[in-house]
Order: sequence, then structure tokens, then C-alpha cells
Amino acid sequence: MPLAPYACDPAASRGRLHAEPESAHRTPFQRDRDRIIHSSAFRRLKHKTQVFVEHEGDYYRTRLTHSIEVAQVARTLARDLGLTEELAEAVALAHDLGHTPFGHTGEDALHACMTPYGGFDHNAQALRIVTEIETRYAEWDGLNLTWETLEGIAKHNGPLTSGPDAEAADLHYALAEYVARHDLELHTHASAEAQAAAVSDDIAYNTHDLDDGLRAGLFEIEELLDLPIVGDCFREVDRKWPALDAGRRQHEALRRVFGALVEDVLDTSRLRLGALGAADAAGVRAAGSPVVGFSDGMIADLRLVRGFLFERMYRHWKVARMRRKAAGVVAELFAIYMETPGVLPDEWRESARHAVSETGRARVVADYIAGMTDRFALQEHRELTDPMSRV
Repeated sequence: MPLAPYACDPAASRGRLHAEPESAHRTPFQRDRDRIIHSSAFRRLKHKTQVFVEHEGDYYRTRLTHSIEVAQVARTLARDLGLTEELAEAVALAHDLGHTPFGHTGEDALHACMTPYGGFDHNAQALRIVTEIETRYAEWDGLNLTWETLEGIAKHNGPLTSGPDAEAADLHYALAEYVARHDLELHTHASAEAQAAAVSDDIAYNTHDLDDGLRAGLFEIEELLDLPIVGDCFREVDRKWPALDAGRRQHEALRRVFGALVEDVLDTSRLRLGALGAADAAGVRAAGSPVVGFSDGMIADLRLVRGFLFERMYRHWKVARMRRKAAGVVAELFAIYMETPGVLPDEWRESARHAVSETGRARVVADYIAGMTDRFALQEHRELTDPMSRV
């Protein structure tokens, strides 16, 4: 399918912060995707979880499987809307790179620790990872991704400042420091491709949280039948296959939920893009609202689904108990590293010792903790706090 006029054409990319020769075999956005996949941060997503902690079961989603699911949806949306698939895929694969161990619990705990030092935000941390923390190349820090991919990572959820000359005081330090040398135009919306990646994240987690919650026994199928979209999909499956076993029934219904969300985004986005009539990607960025997303009716329905999940899954006593322990692990690790940076590994210890301020040391510690997997954080906490643990 030919690219739509409002798509980001890889041949017209704004390029990279550090100039380098183009590939004879891959477009700039394909190279971005490949660099993300081969990064250390991407591999670590395998052992970072969404809601459950990594050791609680092999069938629950991890940040890695979630990112792959998001990328698959983003490619589907991009292909149907005439967008550049590889850019949507790159943003989707990178969107969770900045997450801490233990999901949002870990992020909340690390943000609380970092509040005196500029806070912590996983989206800003993802940008920090791909522009600074990954140190694989001889000529620069980071992955040297294209402007379009960095823009998508930074603002796929919408503009971050009110105008081109607005104060950046409320920006996370990772964003503020980077845009000071490479303007990502944080006052505009991101490309349609980045918007596709963002809504793909919503599609993926809304369906797989239902799936994981059922697998974990936190609620039963019958409790979902009154939910919009979800209940209708289960009833459709029951009419067609009244004697289907529970596992197949669950899968058939949730795949229909997934499909309904995708179709709603495609129908809504086609109408918005047609009404906008953007002649190029700049027209999408200048639009006053997102052009790729759910309809208002679907947003209202999903709000009810999320409300159910919040009460029955995220606040479930089993999840709450693990959240409490996970938050304690992150907080204790932060305190130990700040008080005794000598226990950090060599490279991180030197960075902490050479920090010019307490804030600088805290940011080194936050980078180190944020990069941990669930398993490694638990192991590190045990070795540093249990007198009987062998180092």
C-alpha cells in the first residue's frame, strides 16, 4: 500500500543527532527498529513484568511480550492507514524501555525516592536509555536513533509543553536535558505513526490484563459479562459454541475484544484523518488533537473495563501484597546505594563517586535500579540485606 501524504516518509527523515552514512539495504526507521531490538535494555524486558512479579508464573505477560504485542498491533494500524510501519513498530518496541522492575509499583516507588532529585518517569527514562545509557557505539552514547523515532518515544501520549517558547520547568530532567541539544518540538503532537503505537499499547494491555487476571484466578468469566464489549464478545462465543471448554471460550472471546478495539481505532482514525486533510506529517503534528485513537464511545466503555480491572485485579489482595514487598525492595535498594555507593558495580560506582552533587548521585542510582529485572532486584536486595546471603 502506498504511503499516505500525512505519513512519515523514511526518505525524508530529519536524520540523526550524529550524522552517519545511510544503509544500502534498510531505511532509517528499519535501522532504528533493529537497534532497539538489539539493545541491552530491550533484552532485559524479558524479566520485567506488567502486574505480576516475574517468578509468579510463566504464562503472564512480561514487558517484552507486551512490547511485541504492541508492535504487532501498531504495524496493523499503520499498514491500514497508509503509515510507515517500521516507524510505528520502532516506537512501539521502545515505549517500555524505561520501566523499572515490578511494573508500575516499582516506578511509583522509585519516583517517591527521586522526588527530591527531579522525580522519575518511565517515558523520560526510555529517552534517556536510547540517547545516553546504552553505550555500544564508538562515536556516540545511545543508539543515535532518527528524530522521528525519538519524537515518538518522547511524546507519543501527546504534547509536553504549551508552545515552542514555553518554559521547560515542568519537564522531567531527562527530557529537558536532551531537548536542549536536540529539539523534539515537544509542543506539538507526535506523528501519526507514534500515535498508532500509543493506542496499540492501550489495545494490548486492556485485553491482556483481562486474560492474565482470568489465568491468575483473580476473577471469573461470569464477572465480566456485564462489562461493555467484553460481555457481548463472550455471549457471541457462547451462542456459536455453547459447550466450548473454558480455555477456548476465554481465548475466542478476548480475541474478539481485541478485534473490536482495532476496528474502532481504524474507523475513527480514517474519519479524523480524512477530516483533517493533512498534506504532510507536519499537518498531523499541528492538529489540535490526536488523529489516531478510539472513538468517544469506546473510550467511555474502556473506562468501565479499566475500573473493573482496577478494583478486581490491581487492588486484589494477592497483587497488593506483592506490590508492598516490591515497593519496599526498590526503596531499600535506593537508600543503600545512596548511603553506600561502594556496593555498586565498578562502572556505576565510579559514576556515583564522580557525581558533582547528591542529585547527580541519585540519578546514577535511579538509572541503575531502573535497569534491573525483577529477578535481579530481588537477588540484589537479598544479598545486601540478608546476613546469611553469600555474595
